Amino acid sequence: MLASRRSGRAPPPFAEPTLARAIRGSRVPENDPSVAHRHREVFDRELFAVKEGIVRMGEQVGAAIDAAVAALTAQDIAAAQAVIAADPAINDAQAELTALIITTIATQSPVARDLRFLIALAHVSYELERIGDHAAGVARQVIVVGSETALGSASLTRMGKLASGLLHGVLRALVDLDEEEARRVASGDDEIDRLYHAYFDRALERMRADPSWVDKGAHLLFAAKDLERIGDRVTNIAEEVVFLATGEIEDLNP
Repeated sequence: MLASRRSGRAPPPFAEPTLARAIRGSRVPENDPSVAHRHREVFDRELFAVKEGIVRMGEQVGAAIDAAVAALTAQDIAAAQAVIAADPAINDAQAELTALIITTIATQSPVARDLRFLIALAHVSYELERIGDHAAGVARQVIVVGSETALGSASLTRMGKLASGLLHGVLRALVDLDEEEARRVASGDDEIDRLYHAYFDRALERMRADPSWVDKGAHLLFAAKDLERIGDRVTNIAEEVVFLATGEIEDLNP
């Protein structure tokens, strides 16, 4: 979470994403009489590019979660392999956003709410990248377990669908800077935690009763843990939304 507790009016909501182009700033001559105004125009363009990049990255990560859950449900190894193959693109998107945010801070010297907004979006991009890693982690376990034996639990599918729904919900809250939606999304993580702990207990019981299932059960527990961690990271994003909307830091999952 952000370190600052300074309050202020919430920044304006995201512009309607076009998702078709990136916006590049231009240099402003120092001797231009309207330099301050032009600097603001450049900053606004760069900030919009960051927002647009976050939305695009969120769409990539959302697609990865949905595909990983579908692969888990259908025991589809080829689909799982596709999720893993797409993960480097998510990593690249996060690196590009980080570079753009750093460049914007260094060249435009934003202060107050603008600086907080950029730092918060940097944190969001990091959480999205890690969620993408968790989606790839689920896909890897699908490949290891294979398609010849049933995955055996509707709980994993339920966890995956809940995690996907929370991610899509928090992205909407981020676009709209909707504090109440962010809080609602964060509260949904409790159900994922409940399902995870229940699955963990059942898996251990089966591994004790059937030693031949230990290897498979361990990999399914890895997949369950990745799904549980997605819920935690979605909550982290929700906390950033609340901060941007209110200027206050809150722990939404104490």
